[in-house]
Amino acid sequence: MMSFFENLNPVLQALIAGLGTFGITSLGAAMVYLFKNLSKNLMNMLLSISAGIMLSSSFFSLINPALENANKIGQVPWIICSIGIILGCLLLFGCDKMYYKKNPNSNRINNLILSITLHNIPEGMAVGIAFGAAKYGIGDATVISALMLALGIGIQNFPEGSAISFPLYRDGYSKFKSFIIGSLSAIVEPIAAVIGALIVIKAQMILPIMLSFAAGAMIYVTVVELIPESMASEKKEHMALYLVIGFIIMMMLDVALG
Repeated sequence: MMSFFENLNPVLQALIAGLGTFGITSLGAAMVYLFKNLSKNLMNMLLSISAGIMLSSSFFSLINPALENANKIGQVPWIICSIGIILGCLLLFGCDKMYYKKNPNSNRINNLILSITLHNIPEGMAVGIAFGAAKYGIGDATVISALMLALGIGIQNFPEGSAISFPLYRDGYSKFKSFIIGSLSAIVEPIAAVIGALIVIKAQMILPIMLSFAAGAMIYVTVVELIPESMASEKKEHMALYLVIGFIIMMMLDVALG
């Protein structure tokens, strides 16, 4: 089965992996059918682990291959990757600013839904870019490492699905509508994954900056969304430990299996 997947076109691999991350988001949203509510402590723990996974994925699955590829094709690695990371952060920063400027009175749930949906776009692109990098066999970039990145993003998506469906249900939406809206927040990921793979395949020279761009976007999401939300807990020191655990888990998966 694995050998069959490895022989697929990278665009198709990206689509399948993107659909997988979308599916895990749907599983998170589906928790509204099993529980009336999720405890704040449990949600904070999941978000902290997710933050660690996202940071680890950014470094081991995106930045490291970007540095190696930039060096391989004669670019200055630290300059190219720095530019990519900054651009990834600035894009999401700009999108956030534009949205809140146009919707100053938008309620918290609407803000949360849009924020998660918006931030799922670079996550999907990161998956596609990783499979595009694997096509060229650059450094540590392999199909397995791309799958580990998709898995890490999927794990991170699970609490996000719940973070949308439960507040909606508490606000009077039916379980079905809460589930659908929570799930659809990640429908952009398979689309973005395909776009990311196509861009890299068509223009290998921009692969380092695209990898670091995706990393910058993921780091921005982690710092702006996941860490502050999880640190709303009274047990901040516990949340920090969960973040480290998430980082180590993803590092082990990426290094051992990638």
